[in-house]
Amino acid sequence: MSAQTSGPRYRPLAFGVTRVVVRESDGHTYARADQTLGEHVPRITDRLTHWATVAPERPFLARRAQNADGTRGDWRVVTYGEALAAVRSIGQALLDAGASVDRPLAILSENSIEHALLGLGAMYVGVPYCPVSTPYSLVSQDFEKLRHVLGTITPGVVYAADLARYSRAINATVAADIPVVCDDPAAGSRTAGKVVALADWLATQPTAAVDAAHAATGPDTIAKFLFTSGSTKLPKAVINTQRMLCANQQQMRQSMPVLADADNPPVLVDWLPWNHTFGGNHNFGMVLYNGGTLYIDDGKPTAALMHETLRNLREVAPTLYFNVPNGFELIAHAMHGDDQLRRTLLSRVRMFFYAGAALAQPIWDSLYASAEKEVGERIVMTTSMGMTESAPFAIFVTSPHIRAGELGLPTPGMEIKLSPNSGKLELRYKGPNITPGYWRNPDATREAFDDEGFFCSGDAVQWSDPDDLHRGIRFDGRIAEDFKLATGTFVSVGPLRGKIIAAGAPYVQDAVITGHGEHEVGAMLIPIVPAVRKPSALPESASLADVLASKPVLDHFQGVINKLAESATGSANRVARLCLLADPPSLDKGEITDKGSINQRAVLTHRAATVTALHDDSLPNIVKPGA
Repeated sequence: MSAQTSGPRYRPLAFGVTRVVVRESDGHTYARADQTLGEHVPRITDRLTHWATVAPERPFLARRAQNADGTRGDWRVVTYGEALAAVRSIGQALLDAGASVDRPLAILSENSIEHALLGLGAMYVGVPYCPVSTPYSLVSQDFEKLRHVLGTITPGVVYAADLARYSRAINATVAADIPVVCDDPAAGSRTAGKVVALADWLATQPTAAVDAAHAATGPDTIAKFLFTSGSTKLPKAVINTQRMLCANQQQMRQSMPVLADADNPPVLVDWLPWNHTFGGNHNFGMVLYNGGTLYIDDGKPTAALMHETLRNLREVAPTLYFNVPNGFELIAHAMHGDDQLRRTLLSRVRMFFYAGAALAQPIWDSLYASAEKEVGERIVMTTSMGMTESAPFAIFVTSPHIRAGELGLPTPGMEIKLSPNSGKLELRYKGPNITPGYWRNPDATREAFDDEGFFCSGDAVQWSDPDDLHRGIRFDGRIAEDFKLATGTFVSVGPLRGKIIAAGAPYVQDAVITGHGEHEVGAMLIPIVPAVRKPSALPESASLADVLASKPVLDHFQGVINKLAESATGSANRVARLCLLADPPSLDKGEITDKGSINQRAVLTHRAATVTALHDDSLPNIVKPGA
């Protein structure tokens, strides 16, 4: 199926799954794609050896070199042939160091060429690796989560690119008997223990032991450990097997046929962190599996780093582009006045893809408008549903004509189960891409699966159109996010968030719902900063706090809450008070996940004082209906 022939014109994009097979049993609904999963390789490293053989000179990884002043210079490129040679040397060094499934490789550093080669080297010889969230090392003051991660996986080797930046964390958490590999041992200090130069590992001559170790790996070999966000409890180590990674990439090829275009392998410009499944499994794996090229983007969707992303997108034209809603917001804003950005980004991109949170309609419309202006057609905006435990790709949209919240249908080989839970339908997964469980945590593993072996996601969904199930499912919030008012009335957070975001357009990025144990529902709104400045009529130099406190902005949100009140049907969906957050959610505090979505529970925890003040009327500039 491709884009429609009437109405808005879209750049052609085929969708692999458009029909679903559904059955009912004992109050549960089961659904799967109407096609089977094709064959796939037994281990992801087989794709590296394949591309190194058939296209050894093809660029695989690229990253801008770092200048002495900290800025980024020209692109440094590693080919598939070069990558395989480095991976085999690293594999030998890991074997020599005694690394194993019980003593894996821990990577503390950001995305880099070296990070990628180390991870592939570990997998090549059957040693799992674990990319660790960098804030655990660089932001945390007590290193609680880092200690937990290292204590769970018990690494045999630790890699930190910049010893100077990571020395404090290493000295506090890494035992002296564990070697630390880094790019420049002279750049930092370690209080006790061995420090090894990565250059020495890259110079290691591989032996027959490397080939034997690689041959001994298979579908059940553990490839990596990825930790959950740990927003409410300490993070859990999700086991990622080779079967999960390989099956998932084949599932993606069938759901997104564009990936199977041998004449146009994927080219990505991507910042998403590899400790998260979206960046590390989905995007990195997509490039490797399909023989593409990954330009590692050192930018991020923040005011301080977005300029680097925009610089890269002015220079490198991706064939597919992935980001979180906040990233697309900043790109949409920049494209209005940046001809080179529009020209390069839109020149050959086949598909946009967002995940992590809802994409506000004004951002969507802005991207469409820029594309129609530049190339005369829209770029299809897609999304999917998945999680760390599903490797992550599980559900994908079925056409370009989706609305906010719509997710689509299960990918081939995946069966989903919709089970009644707390008045909603919980989404549960079964398939070759589902984790066997959590490392060294049998209790959590048992709790995660139901009696039929389906993984319980905690996500609620509903059919987009009960009269046409081929439209797929739509998101209906997180079951754990829902709460009760003091009256006992149950508040369904997901649909209410979506309603608020839609009503607040074009100025609202997201909303955090309050009111647990209170008599009425409240909301803390996260504004779209460039947009919300316009009605304030204040100069660009004005603080965001002053912008949000300005009369025109407050008047606008008075209209928003009045409109919401008019459509409310009871206390559970009536927003009785709201405030605007001038202090954006923090990634370091866990208020934003690594993929950019809002962690409702973490925001409520860290901003408990604001929540209290909102509900006891002591917070300035509270907006209420009817005022």
